[in-house]
Amino acid sequence: MKIREAVDGCLEYHKANSKKSTLDGYGFVLEKFSAIFGDWEVESISSDEIFSFLSLLSDGRKQATKRSRYSILSAFFTFVSHSYQPGVPNACHSAILRKIFRAAKYPQWEMLDKDTEDEVIFKIPQSRNRLVVELIARGGLRVSEVLKLRGRDVEDLKLVLRDPKSGREEEAVFIPQKGAYRLWEYIGQKRVGPEDRLFPITYAAPRIIVSNAGRRVGVELRPHDLRRHAATYASRAGTPIQIVSKVILRHANLSTTQRYLGKVSGVEALRWIELLYG
Repeated sequence: MKIREAVDGCLEYHKANSKKSTLDGYGFVLEKFSAIFGDWEVESISSDEIFSFLSLLSDGRKQATKRSRYSILSAFFTFVSHSYQPGVPNACHSAILRKIFRAAKYPQWEMLDKDTEDEVIFKIPQSRNRLVVELIARGGLRVSEVLKLRGRDVEDLKLVLRDPKSGREEEAVFIPQKGAYRLWEYIGQKRVGPEDRLFPITYAAPRIIVSNAGRRVGVELRPHDLRRHAATYASRAGTPIQIVSKVILRHANLSTTQRYLGKVSGVEALRWIELLYG
């Protein structure tokens, strides 16, 4: 089977079964692969050709990008083997290629203690800015999600996210009772209508708000740090990792969630051991 035919079949499969972002990723890599090797037989491709192609395609890119493109090619050969030519060798299954295009390592980060985070939030003087930070820190929302919220998206203790990053039609975020009360009070004071944005500010504003709030208590902070803290506090409080992943962070897979969780200190590890067995 020609590479070009296999690529067409693989992309047709993803058009019917995958999200647009996945299709775009496969299309970018496989169309370029087909442009070079389209007339080759699938089984004639060697690991050397794969290495040369990926090196050319991903030169100067981050390790995560290199790994993603390698994974797409590997999945393509697996698809061909399962759908068209059983037993066709996967040219990506080479120890050298796996090593070169291994997953990027993500450094662990140090988390704030809970009291410091509370101080960060409640030392913010303006109610609007304080709520923006609280929704990120308590609800695990992304900045873009906070800024898209409208009056109709607030339903008691639930926030409805429309057109979320996942590609779903909508997602739900749950917030604590006290935070919900403060949010409803703000909506009443500002007379926010169903179609009005809750926070009509620019995308850059939350970064400035969070940074200034951190400086007030002597720490450097970015909005995404607070989202990580939301996940870590939930995990350390005993919340199942599946809830942290699917409800608080709304990640597609657990491996992404695990990179968010802060480093466990020896003191904390001993405390949990005592709680379990002491």
